[in-house]
Amino acid sequence: MGFSKRVSNWTVAEVFEWVREQYPSQSRALSLRQAIAKHAISGRALLRLNKDQLSRLGVDVKFQQDILQDILLLRVQEELDHLNDICAESSPHQPGGGGASRVQR
Repeated sequence: MGFSKRVSNWTVAEVFEWVREQYPSQSRALSLRQAIAKHAISGRALLRLNKDQLSRLGVDVKFQQDILQDILLLRVQEELDHLNDICAESSPHQPGGGGASRVQR
């Protein structure tokens, strides 16, 4: 599945699909997939998961670090997308070939 929209906008089904693709081993990610379904974990909620929450959701301790590293990568991508949006909004193109506006200091 190509994930073209921001992680924070993912539905529960998209989070479930991401987990399925990231961790194809059925047994390893079973508890995480069950938690996503039971607790309706959306992309926004996925980005906020931490070690304590993964433990409470019943995710195997040996698997938690892998998940947290992958979630960290998703957080970084989310921040980069957000920064790109800010840059795009702050430098509108002027008609007639003008350049981008400069930031006042």
